[in-house]
Amino acid sequence: MLLVLEFLNCCVTGRRGNRRETQLLGILSFIHSTVWKVLFGKVADSLEKGTEHEDEYMISEKELLVNRFISVPKDMGAFNCGAFVAGIVRGVLDNAGFPAVVTAHFVPIEGQQRPRTTILIKFAEEVLRRESRLG
Repeated sequence: MLLVLEFLNCCVTGRRGNRRETQLLGILSFIHSTVWKVLFGKVADSLEKGTEHEDEYMISEKELLVNRFISVPKDMGAFNCGAFVAGIVRGVLDNAGFPAVVTAHFVPIEGQQRPRTTILIKFAEEVLRRESRLG
């Protein structure tokens, strides 16, 4: 947890106002842009709201750095090193007061050999209730 707090401190340093995010889209935008730039040197390829469930959001990356140079043995199946990044995202969300289940998934891209990595964020019900109250 100390590592996550230090990481957040590095991300927030230099931001205007250094204010704490209190709204869902604010924290997602912070992760999609600021956190991603600190981790990977660029903003994430996309941030999308799930179409099937109100509590789901996705951050997608066509070629996530942690998966780029990995050869997964056949006996490990669809092992995704993006789970490490999902853990970082979860740590940021938890420490900002937005509990969520965060997982990493490969999503095939038509006409491409390598799939993209999608970080799926499923927020706790309490986050959605708070968001509707704050409006």
